[in-house]
Amino acid sequence: MTGRLILAIISTILEEAAIVVIVRWGLPQLDIHIPLWGLITLMVVWAAYAVITYRMGSRAMMRKPEIVLPLISSQGKVVSPLTPEGLVRIKGELWQATSVGENIDTGEEVTVVGQNGLKLICKSSADDLEGSE
Repeated sequence: MTGRLILAIISTILEEAAIVVIVRWGLPQLDIHIPLWGLITLMVVWAAYAVITYRMGSRAMMRKPEIVLPLISSQGKVVSPLTPEGLVRIKGELWQATSVGENIDTGEEVTVVGQNGLKLICKSSADDLEGSE
C-alpha cells in the first residue's frame, strides 16, 4: 500500500465519522432529525465519491504529461548566451534553450528546431541564411 492510499483511507474514515457526529448529534440540536436509513445512504454515497475521486486522481497522476509546443520553426533572440544552454525570447516569452552544436551569443537570432520537455532546442538563424545560398 502506498502512503497516498493509506492517507485516503484514513481521511475517508474521519470524514465518515464527522458525518455521523453531525447527523446523530449536531442536527438534532437544531431540531433536524434524519432517519438512520438516510444516514446510511449518505455514508454510502460519500464512500463511493471518495473511491471514485481517488481512482480518477490516481489515473491522472500516473499519466505522463504530453507537452507539445507550437514553437517549432519560430524565430527568437538569445537573451543569455547559449553555451550550450541559456535563455531565448520567442514571441515575447523567455524560454530555456539549448543550442545545436555551436555556442550562440546574446542578441543573435535563433530558430527553434525541436524541444525536450519545456526546453527548446535552437540553432542560429545565420546557419539558415548560409545554407540557403
